[in-house]
Amino acid sequence: MKRLLLILGTLTLTAGCATGCAHQTALAPVLQATATGSTIVESSGGKQLGTPGAMLQQPLVVQVNDAQGNAVTGALVEFRAAEHVTFDPAASLTDSSGQVSTTVTLGGTSGRYELTAASTDKSGKQFDLNITELALGYQTQLGYELDQKYCARCHDQVSTPQRVSNYDNLAVKPPAFTDGDTLNKRSDSDLTAIISHGGPALNRSALMPPYGATLGKPDIQALIAYIRLVSSPPSRIAGLVYARR
Repeated sequence: MKRLLLILGTLTLTAGCATGCAHQTALAPVLQATATGSTIVESSGGKQLGTPGAMLQQPLVVQVNDAQGNAVTGALVEFRAAEHVTFDPAASLTDSSGQVSTTVTLGGTSGRYELTAASTDKSGKQFDLNITELALGYQTQLGYELDQKYCARCHDQVSTPQRVSNYDNLAVKPPAFTDGDTLNKRSDSDLTAIISHGGPALNRSALMPPYGATLGKPDIQALIAYIRLVSSPPSRIAGLVYARR
């Protein structure tokens, strides 16, 4: 009798576990698009400066439009990136404004991350949008801080609550640090000379002052590493790019 009760109890536990496991591993409902578009555009959240392994401060928001440029409601958008980058959610249907929003957590390595937002048109053909996010390591974080302290007032056209831009007051306009078309043509040695000795070191404007007495060699290297990281188009010597798979 005891043996019979033991067998019945074991069967009951097995059945309960099977039911519980089936409940826990049930797949999430598959999203079904109710409409299709033809293009994806970025609304906000691209080219953020983040920390390796951390969630970006702002969500990434993209919009699906039709061939006439009108927002599409109910289009399916899927987000992809390199391994260890996560999205929440990784797929969603566009809302009444044609937009979807996702939070992005970058991988554990510093560098450029190329993300992809993809959808399909009415023929089933995929179209997508590439978005860049940046993870600052120790050196590039230092470069960013030096930029904000010494450089951005002249090299950045946009004023902030913390800093009033001096760009419009300059007779010779300095390139933004994101201006890869200009700065990618300069070697690290050229940039070191300009930062250390001012614009005249390479026959450039004297409005660029020398910082060699202010910044040490590691500081200048950090500043150049930051410039290479944020340049657009990307610098060929910026280091690894963690691209979409």
